[in-house]
Amino acid sequence: MRALLSVYDKSGIAELAQKLHDLGIDLISSGGTATAIAEAGVPVVDVADITGFPAMLGHRVVTLHPRIHGGILADRRDVSHLRDLESHNLDLIDIVVGNLYPFDSEPSIDLIDIGGPTLLRAAAKNHEYVTVLVDPNDYDILLEELGQSGSTSPATRHRLARKAFAHTASYDAAIATWFNGNEVDSEDPLPSSIHLSLEKTQTLRYGENPHQDGARYQQPGKSSWWDSVVQNGGVDPSYLNIFDADAAWALAHDLGDKPACAIIKHANPCGAAVADDLASAYALAYACDERSAFGGIVACNRIVDLATVEKMEAAAQADVIIAPGYEAGVIDRLIEKRKNTRILTAPQAGDFELSVRQLSDSFLVQQTHSFKATPDSWTVVTDKQPTAAEMADAEMAWRVCGHVTSNAIVLAKDGVAWGIGAGQQNRVESSELAAQKADGRAKGGACASDAFFPFADGIEAAALAGVSVIIQPGGSVKDAEVIEAANQLGLAMVLTGERQFRH
Repeated sequence: MRALLSVYDKSGIAELAQKLHDLGIDLISSGGTATAIAEAGVPVVDVADITGFPAMLGHRVVTLHPRIHGGILADRRDVSHLRDLESHNLDLIDIVVGNLYPFDSEPSIDLIDIGGPTLLRAAAKNHEYVTVLVDPNDYDILLEELGQSGSTSPATRHRLARKAFAHTASYDAAIATWFNGNEVDSEDPLPSSIHLSLEKTQTLRYGENPHQDGARYQQPGKSSWWDSVVQNGGVDPSYLNIFDADAAWALAHDLGDKPACAIIKHANPCGAAVADDLASAYALAYACDERSAFGGIVACNRIVDLATVEKMEAAAQADVIIAPGYEAGVIDRLIEKRKNTRILTAPQAGDFELSVRQLSDSFLVQQTHSFKATPDSWTVVTDKQPTAAEMADAEMAWRVCGHVTSNAIVLAKDGVAWGIGAGQQNRVESSELAAQKADGRAKGGACASDAFFPFADGIEAAALAGVSVIIQPGGSVKDAEVIEAANQLGLAMVLTGERQFRH
């Protein structure tokens, strides 16, 4: 039996080589892998001694030779294949161990491997006879089965072959994505093709409903901030726990530099606030909509201290608490009071360029959500000019509004989103819902709308809520009518020139 070893990730390769040698398996290798094996004192034959050709063209051509691929690809039941092996004096290769350079880490033409993927694909194709390994975590399985029966089982070879094809698919996807980013003279900001290769990184308690399975997937070779999240207590998370926690974490970090807290329920904020300390921010966020906060997701942009925990203990239970850290004793106290609450420690969320959403059997793709228009570019279009305090309220309302699903109306005052209207089929009802939730607490504050007001009735609803400034994108054919309504009602109006509509 012969094994060909050629790996980028050399974790455990010397130990594997020694144990294969102890089992009487001849080893073939080249380059750095061969050096690592030889330095461990394990006998190994260089690929060049088999092919008769040294590594050439700057190591671009090493294993691309019939004496290697013939030994891997031969169908051992096909008489003509066996005849070819005998005629050309080719020996069989039974095991191929290889993995590829993480192309994303330092992409370039020189790192586009040809021989490595070809070896792995050849071995995986012929997995009826050949065992292929791309993951050092599978070395023990190989050695265990070889030690027990002298060969690997068909089920193991099938599973490892699937893993090998996934490995090469991921590698090719990374290369194609790199080419997308280097297209010449492309005027389209979206790539002409998208190549997603995903691997399961987290099995979830269930999907949106208990009868649905759920899991989180990640692009191989790329780290997500979710991969660094630590769960300190509570039951396993479900699909919606992760989905809503992601939304809460994004909003909590989008509210500026002050201590902030966001409470999410069903992907929408039901509370958001900034304050001079986290305990106050949490208490204010919770006060926005105490009924909806039950079973919600709480995200804090500061380390949770005991003062904040005291506020949480007096409030309704949260399904998830996510924060950058916790003071000593806080986690134990949370677990004692809220045994089922998932308590997550998380790093800053990472940036990504494209948003991909499944649409039955196709996909919708767009650039990720962002606030491109800054306050410097906003325009006041009414007779009344907003005060500095009113502008601060407008910015708070606008930030929260960008995280609310349409039609979104947010009423904010003094760093708190007191009223949030989401998901209604018309903007007036969203305004009425926001006003009902604010219950007068946003008087003198700001009203934000994610899209333009098509009619003056939305302005009238905002005025009834007692706000003094309205912030919206503008762009309606009836902008003049809407602005005039604001003037008649004595309101200031700010146009951002940028819609923040979300589904």
